Amino acid sequence: MNTRDLGGRTYVNLETFKRDGTGVKTPVWVAELDGRLVVFTDGTSWKVKRLRRDPRVRVAACGVMGALEGPWVQGRGIVVENPQREARAYEVLLAKYGLQMRLIDFFSWLSGRIRRRAILEIELDA
Repeated sequence: MNTRDLGGRTYVNLETFKRDGTGVKTPVWVAELDGRLVVFTDGTSWKVKRLRRDPRVRVAACGVMGALEGPWVQGRGIVVENPQREARAYEVLLAKYGLQMRLIDFFSWLSGRIRRRAILEIELDA
């Protein structure tokens, strides 16, 4: 699978790695932006901490509960720090997920969690 295939999926399983090399898999929403995948998450989550320490990731198409629906693809991820890039990522996620994204944004705003959000950007290996 390539970036376009995975970016078109509703969910992908994102695997980040602990210090001991053990992978931790999480199903996430994903969109494509300029040939890379973008994901939003809580900026205080363990996946963000793991990614800051080790940029290696694997992604695979999956269902809502994380059951794999395709092969794993290796890549590298970063936590986006550029506000303009972050805004563009939110635009493509909103365009893809529409009302669902707006509802999550609303409840995140109500709870104050929206300020903790982070955008992850994943570049897949060739």
